[in-house]
Amino acid sequence: MELVLNSKVSFSAASKDYQMGRYTQSLVTLNQLIDRQQDAKTYALLAKNLLQLGFKADAARSYALAAQYDSPNAYEYQKQAARLHFESGNEDDALLIGMRNLSKAQDDAELAYILTSIYLNRQQRDIVKPFKRVLSESANPDHARLAALLLTDDLHDQTNQMLARNLFKRYPGNIAFRFLYLVFLREFNDFDETEKHSGPITERIAKGDLDVLRKDNPFYHLHWNGDESLNRFATIGTTPLNPERVAMRRKMPHAWTDKIRVGYMSSDFWDHHATMKLLQRILELHDTGRFEITLFCHTEPEHLTKNTTDRSRWGKVVDVYGLSNEAIAAIVREHNIDIMVDLKGHTAGSRASSFNLPLAPVQVAWLGFPGSTLNIDLDYVIGDRFVLPDAAKPYYHEKFCRMPESYQPNDPTNRPKPKPVTRDDLGLPEDAFIFASFNGNRKIIAETIDIWCNILKRAPNSVLWIMSNGARNHANLSKRFQEAGISPKRIIFCPRVTYEEHITRQQAADIGIDTFPVNGHTTTSEQLWGGLPVLTVKGTNFASRVSESLLQAIGLPELVAEDLKAYEDMAVELAQNPEKIAEYKARLKANGPIMPLFDAERFCDHLETAYEMMAERARNGLDPDHIDVPALPPRAEPFYSAE
Repeated sequence: MELVLNSKVSFSAASKDYQMGRYTQSLVTLNQLIDRQQDAKTYALLAKNLLQLGFKADAARSYALAAQYDSPNAYEYQKQAARLHFESGNEDDALLIGMRNLSKAQDDAELAYILTSIYLNRQQRDIVKPFKRVLSESANPDHARLAALLLTDDLHDQTNQMLARNLFKRYPGNIAFRFLYLVFLREFNDFDETEKHSGPITERIAKGDLDVLRKDNPFYHLHWNGDESLNRFATIGTTPLNPERVAMRRKMPHAWTDKIRVGYMSSDFWDHHATMKLLQRILELHDTGRFEITLFCHTEPEHLTKNTTDRSRWGKVVDVYGLSNEAIAAIVREHNIDIMVDLKGHTAGSRASSFNLPLAPVQVAWLGFPGSTLNIDLDYVIGDRFVLPDAAKPYYHEKFCRMPESYQPNDPTNRPKPKPVTRDDLGLPEDAFIFASFNGNRKIIAETIDIWCNILKRAPNSVLWIMSNGARNHANLSKRFQEAGISPKRIIFCPRVTYEEHITRQQAADIGIDTFPVNGHTTTSEQLWGGLPVLTVKGTNFASRVSESLLQAIGLPELVAEDLKAYEDMAVELAQNPEKIAEYKARLKANGPIMPLFDAERFCDHLETAYEMMAERARNGLDPDHIDVPALPPRAEPFYSAE
């Protein structure tokens, strides 16, 4: 009898049962067979039966065993094991298999998808860069969507450019991928292609189809759309807020103490980053007798190697790099933070989504994102009466906390002062009137170029000194000027240089001319610090009102034109009246040490008052409301020497 039973225990019998859908019987046969026949095909068939019966994790282990044997299908078995481990939530097991086949994953979209999903979930973006190409070329829409998440803030990275181009070419009807491709076209000032590929979008908006904007990135959206009523629709990558959860967070029990515990969250806590050029001195000046400052830092490790400042001067630093939102929330709650401040908003590297878990009884947006941080649970946005006028209130879910002078802090202590320099040193013409643009190239739109061309034509003794990010920007900008009839001799390109060199060289120009709909932000305050007046125009949203805020705070409000026609006319008038430029430069030198813009101590006092007003409302169980911080009396004496 036993011999008859054993004759039925065969791979072919198990395989036949599997083909006929008799998975349980096939499994019984295989379990008997495996004691004497252990090979790749047996374990693989075992895995297939387990999968059909719903045992994914067991199937994954069987595929892994099948892969151990020398078989032409060994890699395929490993990949199936990784996929099933991943789908079962066994990420560590999937990762172990994936890492053994890392080189193959660069050409295999399925394995690349698994590895990328795991590493993105663990906030380890640097590891998945090699998978951009294969995912963007895949015909699987899930792979394409994941590829889009691999875009980093380095738009000059060739792999980022390739990713955007591949996705758009493969899925030209996908509006999200069209917006993504346009980001790169605008970054390199490819005006013709931008106009061509943005056409279908502008047509839909003109017809009232505002839902098309929901596929746009909130940050890059601001670079082409200055309409504050439309900015709130650009919400890709976000999830609508749950009002009940917001209300629940505000009513959660909280242990307040005599000190106000403020937490700042950012990936920019290193001294060479533009944000820290503004913020560093404020962090150093916080009153530690009244405030306890904690920096929740998710700065990439490679940036920290460049840092030269003792970061303990800024507050207690807690490293949350690479942690999940849930892990970050747990750490923040351990510190019992009263006011949690997000310094990134909808910019690259942001962890603003962790604020939706939530983190603290009071949650605030400041400095990083010039607009409403859509779909993030925030009580306040810090601004001023220029960037956040009353007319903007309907377009924000946050309440306004308006500083009395400017929302932008500035550091007069750690920022280098300009050194003497001549035009000859910089290769600039001695006898020409020099307009300068040092703003990022992505901020230069076609309309801006056209107005600059009008200015140059009307002011024949003028030149434009413009910073270029690279050869591609140089070529596209040059083409636009030449098509408008501007001689190449009148456009002087300059490269990026060290921060110290940049601060010094600015003074060689006569006046800076601003961009729209995104102004210079840090760039404008750097020009004013370097002694260069800046001409701007009244804006239509936060991003386009920043230069007005800075000029008001330095005492040069007349350099804010009412509209674009006035902006053009004022530029021409200044080129024809160089004595006005001398007057503005003299006022800048006189105002810098006494006006509010570079007064870090004054700003810190106002900011701490803002925090106290926020905390007082929360302590008393009151919902957030608009706050206007009262101004201290004007300075009577300079707070630093301009010499």
